[in-house]
Amino acid sequence: MRLDSGLAMDIPIFVMDAFTNIPFKGNPAAVCLLQKALPEEFYQKIATEMNLSETAFVICQNAADSFSTASRFNLRWFTPTNEVKLCGHATLASAATLFFHKKNTNQQVVFDTLSGELCNRMRGDSIVMDFPLYTTISQDPHEIADLIKVVVGDLPLGDVRYSEDTKKLLLRLADTCDTSALTSLRPDPEKMVTSEHTGKVKGVIVTMRGAPESQPGYDFFSRYFAPWNGIPEDPVTGSAHSVLAKYWSEKLGKQRLLAYQSSMRGGELELEIKGQRLDIAGRGVFVLQGTIAI
Repeated sequence: MRLDSGLAMDIPIFVMDAFTNIPFKGNPAAVCLLQKALPEEFYQKIATEMNLSETAFVICQNAADSFSTASRFNLRWFTPTNEVKLCGHATLASAATLFFHKKNTNQQVVFDTLSGELCNRMRGDSIVMDFPLYTTISQDPHEIADLIKVVVGDLPLGDVRYSEDTKKLLLRLADTCDTSALTSLRPDPEKMVTSEHTGKVKGVIVTMRGAPESQPGYDFFSRYFAPWNGIPEDPVTGSAHSVLAKYWSEKLGKQRLLAYQSSMRGGELELEIKGQRLDIAGRGVFVLQGTIAI
């Protein structure tokens, strides 16, 4: 039964587990392919219905365009509660849908987004995304002591940073911590929101130095929590690595980094800094294909 929307549209939808090659790992994202824009309220309704950390809407810029031949699209991302300015895993899933399902014939596709132009290309079975690169500044831990306590408890910290562009707080665990300290974190989402008194934090990255000498040689590990956007924990987060990449590149003196996000689902990201931009490469697995009828 269709909603009384006056649209009578069938929207193709795909769900991909991004930043993994194993089904039900990585980070699931829904991708909706639209020949034309929807009435504004429907984006959020669909994203809330999907209830994934992000639902992406790929929109042809010209109604006469084909998903198989067009090289430029509009792209928007919605969490279950709101629209966001940048999302990595749903961008990867969107590009993969065009390249692998729609057999897009271009060498690259460009998405026009709230974060500017994002170019995407295939590299073997991976998607390489050209993303912004964000800097961080030192943050006084006393100003956000309650939030830090909720997230990491009494674990020792090696650094506390803040990204003004993304409103993400970066907490680096001390090098004396074992990886189990990171994987065992269970911060309460509601307490995170109520303990943040500055009004400037919309997500918390917890990170630690990796073990590049061990196989597969991860340079750093991380987890990401964003209850302010209706996401208690995001399993694998491309946008967080737009912050992490510059931080760890400067600390480790490397332009190419291999990262692992240590959530329960887990995911791997290949990072390469190119001037003021960042290439993020990852794979994905499609786990669902269907139609939304509205």
